Parts: sequence; C-alpha cells; structure tokens
Amino acid sequence: MPDIFSMQTAPASSALQATAYAKLNLALHVTGRRDDGYHLLDTLVAFAGYGDEITISPAQEDSFTLSGRFGQQLPVNGDNLVLKARDALREHFPQQSTAIAIHLEKNLPVASGIGGGSSDAATLLALLIRLWNIKPEQTLLKQICLQLGADVPMCLHGQLYGGALIAKGIGEDVQSLSGLPVLPLVLVNDGTAISTPQIFKHMHKRDNPALPELARFDSHAELCNFLKTTRNDLLPPAAQLAPQLPEILQILRDCGAHYAQMSGSGATCFGIYDTLPAAQQAAEVLQQQNPHWFVCATTTLPNKA
Repeated sequence: MPDIFSMQTAPASSALQATAYAKLNLALHVTGRRDDGYHLLDTLVAFAGYGDEITISPAQEDSFTLSGRFGQQLPVNGDNLVLKARDALREHFPQQSTAIAIHLEKNLPVASGIGGGSSDAATLLALLIRLWNIKPEQTLLKQICLQLGADVPMCLHGQLYGGALIAKGIGEDVQSLSGLPVLPLVLVNDGTAISTPQIFKHMHKRDNPALPELARFDSHAELCNFLKTTRNDLLPPAAQLAPQLPEILQILRDCGAHYAQMSGSGATCFGIYDTLPAAQQAAEVLQQQNPHWFVCATTTLPNKA
C-alpha cells in the first residue's frame, strides 16, 4: 500500500478536488481461485488521464450530489461506493471525521471494466485523509480498501503515484512498475454494462499461465508486441454475454490501433496509437460513426515525481 502521508493537509475551510482515473487492464491473466471463491489474478495495469471528478468540502451536515453524463445511473444512498468509503474511514476515526459535502461528476460508464466505482472510492479516501488530517496505519488502510473492493488498492496506488503496476492475488498485492512508455489511447464503450460475477461464472478455465516476464519497453511498438503475447482471460466469457466485443476490437484496429484489448470484465475496450493526435483523429471518426458510444482519446498517466 502506498505511503499516503506525504500529501499535504488541507486547510480546514478548503474544498479539495481530484480526478478518479480510469483503470486499464493492459493484460489480465486469471491464474486460479481461492477456497473462498475469489479469483487470483496477474494483471498489468495502467491509468488513463481521464476519469470521474470528485470534490469534497467541509459542511454543516453530510451531503452527496451527482452530475455528469453517467450520474443518473448511480444510487445516491449508502449503496454508492463513495459513501461506503466515507463511512468505512469514519468508522475508524469518529473524532476527526467532520461532516462533508461530496460531489461526484460521473464521466465514466458504469459497470464497464475500468474501475470507475473503485477509483471513486480510492480517490475519496485519499481526499478525506487530507481533509480530516488523519494517519491510518498502512495495515488498516489496506483493510479498508479490500473491504470496499479488490480493485480499490490498485486504484489508490494509481491516484497517488500514477504510472503502471502489477497486481497479483485478488488485487491486493500491488507492485509499482517502471519502464512503460506513456501510451496514447482511445477508450470505447457501446453502452453495455457487464456484471463481473456473471463473467467469472462463465469462465471454463481458471488456472491459466501468469504474465510473461516484463522488460523495459523503449517504444510503443515494443510494448504492443509484448501485449500481443498476453491475454485478457475475461474476454472469452464476456464475448459470450456481449457478442459484439470482438467486432469492437476489430473496429479499433481498423482505425489504426496497433493493439486493442478489452479492459477488466468489459465492456470498455481500448486501442493503443502512435501519437495522441492519431488517437484523437480515430476517436473523432469512431464518435461520428457511433454517436451513442462513450469514446475518449487520452494517454496513460506517467509516474508521478
């Protein structure tokens, strides 16, 4: 778990804002399943420079508001992962946890394989730790993250450090990774929401090989050649539920992507391009041809200094 305590404490009257970055599984290998039913993963993760926006500020009483393209698809009650994150941290620090107003601008599709809810929760934890000026022990912070979801530890890592990482176990074993170039990307989602538990139920093989050994990649081409030796083991079961996914991947390739893959359990797919202008041009074409799709040209985040 990253060291969150180097972040500056916020002045008591200040509002804080941060982007909850989209999580991208550049490769996702399912290597087994624990006795409790959780699946074991070996996944190469990067974060896109685009996501939801979270703003918090001190208030007389708690409040939670939503906006954004996908805001109406989320609950505003305790079922929302943002509020679960607030309450989980408050449970351990009742004296410091003053009332807050939270606003979530939901720009990412819901249930789309890019960790939107997990990233929202992780980002809120990072902001609250600053606002409330608290220092949870690393073990406790990891416990809170896993309580919220297996993707939350890696999303907190991305919020603090950017860059890329390898996550193993059920997602709790996070290792920073250097040597990956910043990648120009196009993200697309055709509006299909896929349930992750449903995907795992459709898996036929769970003891797959782990990721190949990683090296330093000096170019997009080298990284794309490596990614072509990897898999997303959730793509075959996802394609059973959403048969259009292979076609979407081919559309990205036809628009110039050197490599295309589905992220997480889907249905968001990404394509890697030579340059950001090339990605932006491809995104414009895709959006014109598919006006109801979510389409976004961006880059992966570099490592934060």
